[in-house]
Amino acid sequence: MNRIKTLPKYLKYKIFSSHKRGYGIHSPFVFNIITGVFRNKIDQQIVSNIEKIRRKMLADNSIINVTDYGSGSKHVKDKMRKISSIVKYSSVPSKYGKLLNRLAGRFGGSNIIELGTSLGISTMYIASGAPSAIVHTIEGCQVISEIALKNFIEARYHNIKLYTGKFDEVLYTLKQENITPGLVFIDGDHRKDSLLRYFSILSEMCTNDSVIVVDDIHSSPEMYEAWQEIKEKKNVSITIDIFRMGILFFRKGIAKFDYVVRY
Repeated sequence: MNRIKTLPKYLKYKIFSSHKRGYGIHSPFVFNIITGVFRNKIDQQIVSNIEKIRRKMLADNSIINVTDYGSGSKHVKDKMRKISSIVKYSSVPSKYGKLLNRLAGRFGGSNIIELGTSLGISTMYIASGAPSAIVHTIEGCQVISEIALKNFIEARYHNIKLYTGKFDEVLYTLKQENITPGLVFIDGDHRKDSLLRYFSILSEMCTNDSVIVVDDIHSSPEMYEAWQEIKEKKNVSITIDIFRMGILFFRKGIAKFDYVVRY
């Protein structure tokens, strides 16, 4: 995310967002999410193990040839990229990894879908939050996928199923297999048309209890436009904007409302 370009938006977010402790939130459902998920803590040993792998990759200056089916990195346009650069710019920060962990624990169910494995940092946070769920994670680049798999093996996560290929094709396969995700994390392709297409497919796979998290909703005008369109979908009831990520709920019987919450 380009910090200079997004600074005005971030300042607006800080000014107008609801308190991170839930003050001013009138929905019992959303208040419970903020107090019981956003502010909850996770096992520090889990964080330590994942961050140890992140540090190892940040120190790895090996260069690999990246095949990118999405919009590509906004920071590094060259197909030949250092592993350290990929993890620096493409992996979720620890703060948001912890949130994904807690969301997985609350909503993961038996199946979780992630679009955009990258080197597997977010995947491991998700998998550790819902050890009884299968995390179906999709990565477009074969070389990156192989590195992520090594990380999963090193960290001893056995509930991750890694797919290498185009998001649309793998999603079609998962849909044919009647996979119903409790939690979805969308990352890895920051184009408006792509995001809307993935959401359309995934919303048909989701249930009333499913949750979809979209990364980098303020990273570009087209991502923000896509986020705005998704919020208006009839099957979406509650949305929570925490600036970096947008969280979508399909709960019936809850008044439709869009929240902006400090995180």
